[in-house]
Amino acid sequence: MKKWLRFSFSFLLIGILMISLAACNNDSTNEPKKLEKVRIAEVTRSIFYAPQYVALAKGFFKEEGLDVTLATTAGGDKTMTALLSGGADIALVGSETSIYVYAQGANDPVINFAQLTQTDGTFLVSRDKIDNFSWDLLKGKTFLGQRKGGMPQMVGEFVLKKHGIDPQKDLNLIQNIDFANIANAFASGTGEFVQLFEPTASIFEKEGKGHIVASFGKESGHVPYTTFMTKESYLKEHKSTVEKFTRAIYKAQQWVESHSAEEIAKAVEPYFPDTDFEIMKTVVDRYKSQGSFATDPILDEEEWNNLQNIMKEAGELPKEVDHKTLVNTQIASKVIKK
Repeated sequence: MKKWLRFSFSFLLIGILMISLAACNNDSTNEPKKLEKVRIAEVTRSIFYAPQYVALAKGFFKEEGLDVTLATTAGGDKTMTALLSGGADIALVGSETSIYVYAQGANDPVINFAQLTQTDGTFLVSRDKIDNFSWDLLKGKTFLGQRKGGMPQMVGEFVLKKHGIDPQKDLNLIQNIDFANIANAFASGTGEFVQLFEPTASIFEKEGKGHIVASFGKESGHVPYTTFMTKESYLKEHKSTVEKFTRAIYKAQQWVESHSAEEIAKAVEPYFPDTDFEIMKTVVDRYKSQGSFATDPILDEEEWNNLQNIMKEAGELPKEVDHKTLVNTQIASKVIKK
């Protein structure tokens, strides 16, 4: 009897140990997976990029197993430098920069894989209030444009020519002011018209420093204005990472498409702590109503060709580049189908 009790007790202990070990093993498999780090360099901080901030705020990147950090590198040249030097994994910048890099004979070209915005994001701001605006009112005036060779300036010139204005002959065109200082230059008295991004344009309007009279985005049509891009080598080595990243962006694009300007503004508010909430709502609504936010990440061939036409018109296209050379649509197409 005692032997049987000892055997039963030993068997019970073994059973408890086995259950405990199994529980430990289960606990280890249930531990949260380590997030993969991805570094983004964005060309500027703008409500124009609302879907990106929604992806961060709503945890869409984390859902995909990514720990995304965001750095603002003012200007396309600085953003591309950060990407090419290894200071960033992914850049959010105008697609024209990938063409410039390719034309310089880069051994590791930059590939566009997900489009974020599909129109120009700037507005024409007049110093004086104009009730019945027409583009010919710019003739003979001082126009404070954007940096030469950048998408804002090229689209600006494209739109001006579309309305019969020769930027070099019909205007006193100023475009030698650093991107970060254009708004301050206008506020201090330089120029009668200026090309500005939001929310600066709406802030100026609210403060009486200027008046929005036209949208370059409405006038220029669809163009891959701002896209996510990475080096070809990174894309090959981290294809699954780029796919996860693109899926998170697509989730954000769909969320933005299905929610109101107020809801979007609330979601991205932490990224614009110094911007009035009502201004943010106005800006989001303005961009959304004119179709600036892409509803999916595919950069199609028509948009790519429109980009190159704009660059060619501005005299800034170093060489024509085939769509498939610098654009990867396979990842975005796969993400959308799932």
